Amino acid sequence: MKIRLRHLAILISFVSLWICADANAAEVRAWLDRNAMQMGETVTLNVEVTGDNGAAKPDFGVLARDFNLLGSQSSTSMNIVNGQASSKLLWAIGLEPKHAGTLSIPALDVAGQHTQPLALNVQAAVAGTGGKAGDDVYIEVAVDPRAPYVQQQVRLTVKLYFALNLSDGSLDDPQADGLVVKKLGQDANFAADVGGRRYRVLERHYALLPEKSGPATVPAITFRGHAVDPSDINSFFSRGRSISARADAITLDVRPRPAASGTDAWLPARSVTLGAEGIDATKTAKVGEPLTLTLHLKAQGLGFEQLPELALPKIDGADVYPDKTTTQNRDDGEWLYGERERKFAIVPNRAGSLSLPAISIGWWDTAHDRVETAEVPALNLNVEPAAGPDVSNVANEPKAAVRQNPLAPAAAAGATPGPSDQGAEADLWRRLAFFALALWALTLTAWIVWLVMQRRRAQVETPVSAVVDTTASARSAFRDACTNRDLPSAARALLAWARAIDPQVRNLGDLARRVSDPGQASAIADLDRALYGAGNSEGLCARLAATFRNGPDLASSAAPTPSSPLPPLYPFRT
Repeated sequence: MKIRLRHLAILISFVSLWICADANAAEVRAWLDRNAMQMGETVTLNVEVTGDNGAAKPDFGVLARDFNLLGSQSSTSMNIVNGQASSKLLWAIGLEPKHAGTLSIPALDVAGQHTQPLALNVQAAVAGTGGKAGDDVYIEVAVDPRAPYVQQQVRLTVKLYFALNLSDGSLDDPQADGLVVKKLGQDANFAADVGGRRYRVLERHYALLPEKSGPATVPAITFRGHAVDPSDINSFFSRGRSISARADAITLDVRPRPAASGTDAWLPARSVTLGAEGIDATKTAKVGEPLTLTLHLKAQGLGFEQLPELALPKIDGADVYPDKTTTQNRDDGEWLYGERERKFAIVPNRAGSLSLPAISIGWWDTAHDRVETAEVPALNLNVEPAAGPDVSNVANEPKAAVRQNPLAPAAAAGATPGPSDQGAEADLWRRLAFFALALWALTLTAWIVWLVMQRRRAQVETPVSAVVDTTASARSAFRDACTNRDLPSAARALLAWARAIDPQVRNLGDLARRVSDPGQASAIADLDRALYGAGNSEGLCARLAATFRNGPDLASSAAPTPSSPLPPLYPFRT
């Protein structure tokens, strides 16, 4: 038995080691510092290994067919987060393309893994750059297009060429009246041969958005810095000599909005897409149950500030509750992308066919100079009735029997009691007298209680007009909070609404016990969990708005607690 246990422990140890070794397998990836360049420039290939510091250097010789290898360097880093250590090993190698075209970098074998293949677009060298080959530092500026429409993105590229050792420097960002300037991506650093001289290059990209038609001038962009001479030992103890470079100003001919673009929002873009998610024709809806429709709007060449607000038209047969819009701007280094997203809760209010109308947004295609339309087609849904309580047993219940009057006359009308009934008659009169006395005492007590209650009610009773105003205000606040998806405000408004009907309601739990509608009780419980627990709040505001459309369905108040035989601690003062 001991031998078998020992063998089992050894087997478990080997399995654990195998799992750990698999979980800690090295991860590799490769990337270029840019994916497009011109002949004469250089690019850096980075290869990174995570989890294996002893990995061998990749074989970069396979790249020699299309590139000149300019040397490589490696670095190692280690991070410790929450007691867990992770290490990275990075190789960086400079590459100079031998010819133009789309060049492929094959998968490299590193630490038993393979990197992803990469592609590099190499363009022919720009003509005319050789005229500045003799300058130590100069700037190139390119814009596209030169004659944009108003609010159309203009791509501005700035390249700083320098053949000196810079100790510091500052390159101006473009600034111009009537132009919104946004920097795109990160700076690129590489080397280039121009006119037989080796330069290091700093490249930046900008998006220019003209705000009005007519001429728009981009002022000259200037570089100022200091250069040191490696052959002069004294230059290392100073900032070096001052150097500067200046690019010529550029004038754009901004065209106005064309008449063929219509009267809708002006959207001059490279592309615009409009999409919808969450609802399809195969989905069956039910009355009172919310459906969530998500609209996405994305434009290439525009910021989200230029995009129109997403909205749904009025839908016959359903209530629409829009959510807050989420927006973002991003870029890929050359183009600005604006995005808008908005969710809508659609609550059917009757059974049958529900038609969601088509949604379309017109825009101007700057690539083909024509009007285009982004559209979400119309959609028809089948709406089933809401599930209700089973009332079949109620219809089959027998009617209650008519109770007989327990105080039937003891003798027929007109009958005369005989001498033998005199004792019984006297006993009857005594009972009647006692009953009358008790009834008088009860009436006096009821009158006193009524006076006390009237005085208390006069002190605390709210006028009917105030109750009506409070109810209307609370109902309006509740609907606004549901529309804005503000759950804390919705809870406060719902309690205020319920207290206007029954002042004894204390909190959400008390309200859930008092409502007679099971659907309202369930919605209040979900609201309570979403506020104070880990409940899911998705679609809860739309559900609350639909469930409490007609207000809280409060049951009759519970019977009052019997009064204590002891006198009150703080007696009522008149």
